[in-house]
Amino acid sequence: SCCSADSHTDNHEAKKRLGHVTVVVVGGTGDLARKYLWQGFFQLYADQIGKGHTFSFYGGGLSPTEKGTPLLFGILKELACPPELSAERCTLVKDQFLHLSKYHQLKTTEDYEKLSQQIKQQLGQEGMVEAGRLFYLSVPAFAYADIAEKINNTCRPPSDAWLRVVLEKPFGHDLYSAQALDKKLSDQLKEKEMYRIDHYLGKKVVSKILPFRKENKKLLDPIWNKHHIERIEIVLKETLDAKGRIQFYDQYGVIRDVLQNHLTEVMTLMLMNLPANLSNSMEILQNKLNFLASLQHVDNSNAVVGQYQAYNGEVQEELNKTKDYFSLTPTFAGVVIHVDNAQYEGIPIFMTSGKALDERVSYARVLFKNDVFCIQDPNNVQCKSKQIIFYLGHGNLQYPAILISKNLFKPELVSSGDWKEVTEYKDVNVLGLPLSDYYIQSPVTPREAYCELISHVFFGRKDSFISAEGLLASWAFWTPLLEGLSRVFPRVYPGGEANGNLLNFQLQGHQVAFSHEAVVNIINPGAKDNFQVMQGKYRSSEMVSAWAQELVERLASDLLLAAEEAIREEGQFHLALSGGSSPVALLRALALNLYTFPWRNTHIWQVDERCVPHTETGSNFRSIHDLLLQHIRIPYFNIHPMPVHLTQRLCVEEDGGPALYEKEINKHVNGSSFHYILLGVGQDGHTASLFQDTKLENDEERLVILTESPIKPHQRMSLTFTAINRARRVGVLIMGKSKHELVSQLSRIKGESSKYPITKVQPKTGTLIWYIDYDALLG
Repeated sequence: SCCSADSHTDNHEAKKRLGHVTVVVVGGTGDLARKYLWQGFFQLYADQIGKGHTFSFYGGGLSPTEKGTPLLFGILKELACPPELSAERCTLVKDQFLHLSKYHQLKTTEDYEKLSQQIKQQLGQEGMVEAGRLFYLSVPAFAYADIAEKINNTCRPPSDAWLRVVLEKPFGHDLYSAQALDKKLSDQLKEKEMYRIDHYLGKKVVSKILPFRKENKKLLDPIWNKHHIERIEIVLKETLDAKGRIQFYDQYGVIRDVLQNHLTEVMTLMLMNLPANLSNSMEILQNKLNFLASLQHVDNSNAVVGQYQAYNGEVQEELNKTKDYFSLTPTFAGVVIHVDNAQYEGIPIFMTSGKALDERVSYARVLFKNDVFCIQDPNNVQCKSKQIIFYLGHGNLQYPAILISKNLFKPELVSSGDWKEVTEYKDVNVLGLPLSDYYIQSPVTPREAYCELISHVFFGRKDSFISAEGLLASWAFWTPLLEGLSRVFPRVYPGGEANGNLLNFQLQGHQVAFSHEAVVNIINPGAKDNFQVMQGKYRSSEMVSAWAQELVERLASDLLLAAEEAIREEGQFHLALSGGSSPVALLRALALNLYTFPWRNTHIWQVDERCVPHTETGSNFRSIHDLLLQHIRIPYFNIHPMPVHLTQRLCVEEDGGPALYEKEINKHVNGSSFHYILLGVGQDGHTASLFQDTKLENDEERLVILTESPIKPHQRMSLTFTAINRARRVGVLIMGKSKHELVSQLSRIKGESSKYPITKVQPKTGTLIWYIDYDALLG
């Protein structure tokens, strides 16, 4: 049957647990219970008859008994028979199941106390030993903590029986709320008692990913890496919309609903290190955590979002919003993820899901580089795509399967009895190849995921569920992207076939963008249409202004010209970069678009650094490394981080960090005169790490000093104005509406002002250029 006994449980454990099991479905007359849960428990019961357990089933709800009882039995009478039972046998088993089932109002603490009394009474009357209690919380997540507290205080079984509490997603809506929920739940329940369900882990193909990798280890090991894999795609497309679920959906959106959980789990199972023992759930968990920790940070530049056209109207209707209300909740997302380890670096992982798309299908595909060049007969299987597809169902194929293209290898089929090789091919194509070009493995009897997982809860198999650590690691990865997207307008798409190529997205370097421009009717064209790049004067120096993207592109090309000129004259280019948020967009542009930049002859220096280890996220060098250095080919010897971390301590005067950096500058940089220094400006007018009250009188000849910042981390190392003003060129980049007030103030000040350190930037013989975007200039 669907819930057959599990091979992962040894007999000794099973014997230990024999006795009476009480199942309580809280929310037992709700939608999920009606569609999936009672069917799963019925099949579990059918499977366990005569194997030493006895059962009682309670459907709990907020309604009083006289209202809830007919609702529950209406659901139970509709249950389908497990396929292995004859009609006659099924009638008998179903009658027994209904006889053992009961509705119980579960609203107050007293209700839970009454339930506990009833369980004890039944056990006492019938002289039964208690094996355990299984609570399935099929309720909104905000009720979890309260119900967990009631279970803990009133419904715990004796210490020799188990307690298992099943929780449905969502487990929070970002890292902070997930941590708060975890704290509340762990005050009431032990981690081993909590079973957080991700129904994808109950899908046969998903639970087969690790065994498949293990069975074919010899064949996969040589090719499961960046030298052979071209890309990975993890896809869940739906034709349904969110109508009727808006109350829930509008708070979450597609990334929280599907990507953060289901698709991240699939990715993890595909790419984590294979555990030595597939039934060791602790080892599996540790390998999952190690993989999640190796993912590169994702932000807005790695994702695109969309929203189907009718969605906003549905929100206005279902949430009683006015006609001028606009929801930014995405119903479609495309994200490209990269892994920061030697095995997978550089492989793009395309992860996407959406509602109101052209077909219902879900799969994960590994596409390999094809190193064969075919002189003739391009239809020969050797010339076609090499791929492995974990196909979860629907789409062209209609059944779950693992497909391996025949030009790759013939996979092992370990005779476990529940998987078979498919040899009869329908006349369909799956992802570019006819079925006859694949070796296909499929489950003998496809089973409902909930049914599979209910069986795993019953047998105490934790590896099919989400651990607290795994959950928080996934949220830690996704939360920065979600925060960044919270202010982004999703692209509107019509829904279904009419979407055409509107949602196609592509990778440019590490950045993601829609492949096609959306046709938008601009009702009132803004200033954006009226300006291109402008040149002018600001504080009696040259100024370049444009919208952010054009400005950054212009600055990048100016840097390229400066680099080429310096290398022609001196053979090398010395560039000093400041920290803070200003240069982020520039570093991205340099890393991704300027392939002609002469990095081999470029030396990169720091204008300033925070006194934290370079490996920490607050470090300016870490930011330069993550945004730029790891994407370009620059000789190791040409990178000059500020020495803030000497003799295992940070920025201590006696360690002489500034003098060391000064010595290095004098050694490499002709006349200590950098070819280009790029600065930003803080809202308080500071630049580099030179602040309003930084004392410089005694350091007139010094190039590098330690300074104090008014904001944390307070200690900094910085180039001095002496070093900055010796440069051949100084660029000051100012971007964003938050800097508009500052730009206005500075334009009114003539010459130097001690209040605004940036005004002390006055190159002696070099040139100063201000790069100011329109948001900062015009507000």
